[in-house]
Amino acid sequence: MPTRVYAPALMPDTSSLDLPAQEADHLSRVLRVRPGADVRVFNGQGLECEAVVTRVSKHVVAVDVRRFVSPARECRVRITLAQAVLKGDKLDDVIRDAVMLGVAAIQPILTTRTDVPGSAFSQGGRVERWRRIAVSSVKQCGRAVVPDVHAPVSLAEGLARDRSDVRVLLSEPAAGENSGLAALRAVPSASSALVLIGPEGGWAPDEVAEAVRHGAIPVTLGRRTLRADATAIVALSVLLHLWGDL
Repeated sequence: MPTRVYAPALMPDTSSLDLPAQEADHLSRVLRVRPGADVRVFNGQGLECEAVVTRVSKHVVAVDVRRFVSPARECRVRITLAQAVLKGDKLDDVIRDAVMLGVAAIQPILTTRTDVPGSAFSQGGRVERWRRIAVSSVKQCGRAVVPDVHAPVSLAEGLARDRSDVRVLLSEPAAGENSGLAALRAVPSASSALVLIGPEGGWAPDEVAEAVRHGAIPVTLGRRTLRADATAIVALSVLLHLWGDL
């Protein structure tokens, strides 16, 4: 499989283009490509083409478009993953794997039991890193759409912004009575869904109540309590299977 390259400037009428500086640097300095090398270029909005490298210099890699191709199919259900911010770099892996599974957007959430202060995101450096991770995951898995990765917001703000048809709140087995996965099988076919995953300490009771007031269906994934950084991937896999997207 040729190296995949992210170039937002790619358009349906593009015949040649200079690759973005970061992509050009990686191709020339790390992969050491030469003129004549085959690459695949995608624009992050669903457009992808086969191309050939025509020029490599210190700061520029240019390509000619050979033909446009069909990228990997996007999920039928547009899923927004609302993941509570986790300690350390755990959210990096969640974003990487969620993008691989086909989510359309990722909304980090600041919760009552989040161990990371909101001020940690004020400069935007961590958010930009998450967006780079999303691009890298898209390259690896064959998608041509780069999901939106938003800056962290409170649960209340995330729920207020969301316009999904279905909302699912993952809770711990010990959190009390919940509707279980059986309820999801009765949900009418939806075009969009919000999947809410809590932090290491779990959702606070008032957060569960608020999500339910906004129409969220609380569910668990069985009797065992999963790690916060594993829950999203397990939940997405189950939901995509139920919705016929795996």
